[in-house]
Amino acid sequence: MAKKASIQVGEHIYFDFLVIGSGVAGASVALKLSALGKVGLLCKETLFDCNTQWAQGGIASVLSENDSYESHTQDTLVAGAGLCHEKTVRKVVSAGPKAIEELIDMGVAFTPNDQQNHHDYEFHLAQEAAHSARRIIHADDMTGAALQKTLVKKISENKNISIFEFHTAIDLIVTDKVSPDFSRNRVLGSYVINEKNNIISAFIAKATILATGGHGKLYLYTTNPDVAAGDGVAMAWRAGARVANLEFMQFHPTCLYSPRVKNFLISEALRGEGAILKSKSGKRFMENEHPLKELAPRDIVARAIDAEIKKTGEPFVYLDISHKDPEFIKTHFPGIYSKCLGLGINITTDPIPVVPAAHYSCGGIVTDMRGRTGVKALWAIGEVACTGLHGANRLASNSLLEGLVFAEFVYEDIQILWPDLQHYISPEIPKWQLGKAGEPDEMVVISQLWDEIRRTMWNYVSIVRTEKRLARAAARIDQICQEIETYYWNIIPSRALIEVRNLAAVAQLTVKCARMRKESRGIHYSLDYPYTDDINYKKDTVVLS
Repeated sequence: MAKKASIQVGEHIYFDFLVIGSGVAGASVALKLSALGKVGLLCKETLFDCNTQWAQGGIASVLSENDSYESHTQDTLVAGAGLCHEKTVRKVVSAGPKAIEELIDMGVAFTPNDQQNHHDYEFHLAQEAAHSARRIIHADDMTGAALQKTLVKKISENKNISIFEFHTAIDLIVTDKVSPDFSRNRVLGSYVINEKNNIISAFIAKATILATGGHGKLYLYTTNPDVAAGDGVAMAWRAGARVANLEFMQFHPTCLYSPRVKNFLISEALRGEGAILKSKSGKRFMENEHPLKELAPRDIVARAIDAEIKKTGEPFVYLDISHKDPEFIKTHFPGIYSKCLGLGINITTDPIPVVPAAHYSCGGIVTDMRGRTGVKALWAIGEVACTGLHGANRLASNSLLEGLVFAEFVYEDIQILWPDLQHYISPEIPKWQLGKAGEPDEMVVISQLWDEIRRTMWNYVSIVRTEKRLARAAARIDQICQEIETYYWNIIPSRALIEVRNLAAVAQLTVKCARMRKESRGIHYSLDYPYTDDINYKKDTVVLS
C-alpha cells in the first residue's frame, strides 16, 4: 500500500539546449553551445560528482614529434580487437591536439616536462599500457580533478548556462508519446525531478544532449561513483535509440582493495612507470601471460589477476612500485601516495593490494561521427555513447579524449542545424501526471532489487563468462525488470527508483548483447567460445529498440 504523494508538479522550464551530465563531455559541450543560446545543465548531485572527477591517468593525444597520428591510430585499433570504426578513430586522434590546446588556454594545470623524459613537449607525457609512445598528458595522478575544476569554473562564470544540481532526469520527452500524429520520433527534452524540493518539471529544449557517463554501478565492484547508473542508455533506449556493444565492460585491473574505502582506482600509469604485479606470496605472474607483461591490454591483465585470485583463493594481488625512487613516486603519484598512506600503506616501501573492478563501458547508445543517435534532436557523447572509437576494448586514456573532441563534433553539427532547430514548433507537452501513484511504504524493496542486479551481474556477467552463467543472468534480470515495471507505475519517482529501473534495463541489454556474441573478443571472454571468430562476429552487437 503506497502512502499519499508529497511531491509536486512544476511549470515547464525552457532552454535552447538541454545537457544531461556534467563530466568532461557534458561540461565541454555546454560551454560550446552557450555561444549559440541558452543551456540548461543537469546533474544528479554536484558538478563534481562524475567519472571525470576521479580520472587519474590523463588524456591521450599526439603531442610530441616522436609520436604520430598513425601510431596512435594503430594502437587504438589493436586494442579495439577488430571492432573499432577506423574513420572514427582517425577523426578523433587528429582532433586531439586542438582539444588539448583549448584546455591549456583555459588554464588546466597539466604537469610540466621535467626534461627527463626525452621528448620535445612542454608538458610531461606519460606512457600507459598498449601505447607505443609517450602521449598521455596529465596533471600528476589527478588529471580528472584538475580538468573538472577548470571546466566547472568556466561553466559557473557563463551567463548562458543555467546549472541544476541535484536534479535527476526521469525520462526523455518524445513526440510519439505526447503527440502520436508526428511521423518521426523526436526528443523535446526531459521530465526531471528536483530532489531538493520534490518538484517534477518538464525541461523543454530544441536539442538534448546525453552526457550521463557509464553504468559501472551495474556491478558489485566498480571504480565508478554512485551516479554511474546507466541512466542515459536506458532513457535513450526507451526513446527509440539503438544500443550496441554493451557486452564490452572494461574491468580495470587495479582497484584498491580495502574494507575502509570503495571505488578508489590505482592508475594504470603506475604500471607505465614500472610497477609490478605479484601474488600475495610475492611471485610475479604477468611474465607468462603476455609479452608486454604488466603493460599488456587491460582485458588480459584483468583476466590474469582474476585467474590468480581464483587459483590462490586470496582476495587480492599486489601491485608493487616500491623499487622506484621514493621521491619519484611521491612527485608523480601524490594522490595515490596520500590516499594509501592514510590507509596505512606506504607505497614507497609497501606493495598495494588490488582487485579488478568494473570501470568503463565501451558500448552504449549508437551514434555517428557527429554524435547523432538516430532519434531526432537527440545527441549522445562520452561514455554513454558507442561511437566506434573503442571497439571491443578501450585504449587507456582515450576516454577523456573522446569526451573532449565529440563535444566539438556535436557543437559543429548543431551549429549547422541550428536555423532549423531554432524554428521547430513543438506540440503541446503535458505536465507530469501523478495519477494514483504514491510513495513506497518501504525502501527495502528498491535496495533489495538494486543488490540483486549487481550481484547477478558480478557473478554471471563479469570478467569471465559462460553460456550457462549468461542464461541464469537473463532469467533473473528479466524477472527483475518485470517486477520493477509493475512496481514503478504505482510509485512516485525518486532517484533511487529511477536508478534501479535504469540499472535493470541496462543489465537486460548487456546480457542480451553478451549472449549474441558467440566468441571471445577484447573485454568479452567466454569459456565456451575461447577463440575470436572474425568470419561471423567481427561486427558490433546492435540491439534495436
